Amino acid sequence: MATRMKRTYNLAPMTVHRVREMAERYGVASSQDAVIELAVDELERRIREQREADAWEQASADPQFQSEVDEVKVAYRSADRETWPA
Repeated sequence: MATRMKRTYNLAPMTVHRVREMAERYGVASSQDAVIELAVDELERRIREQREADAWEQASADPQFQSEVDEVKVAYRSADRETWPA
C-alpha cells in the first residue's frame, strides 16, 4: 500500500506561485507537496482549536457544567494547597 496519493487540484495561479516560492525561495518545506501538507495541517489545527474554544465557551454558560466544576474545585482544594506553590 502506497503512503502517498497522487491528486490533482485546480488552484489559482497566485496560489501556485506562493507555494513554489515558499518551498524554493523561503525553504518553508522541502517540496511544494510538503508546503501544501503544512498548510492543510495548520488549517486543521486552527479549526480544531476553534471548535474546542467554542465548546469551552458553551460549557462556561452551562449551569450543570459549572456545578460540576465547583464540585471538583471543592474536592481537590486541599490537594491543591499541598502541591501548588503559594
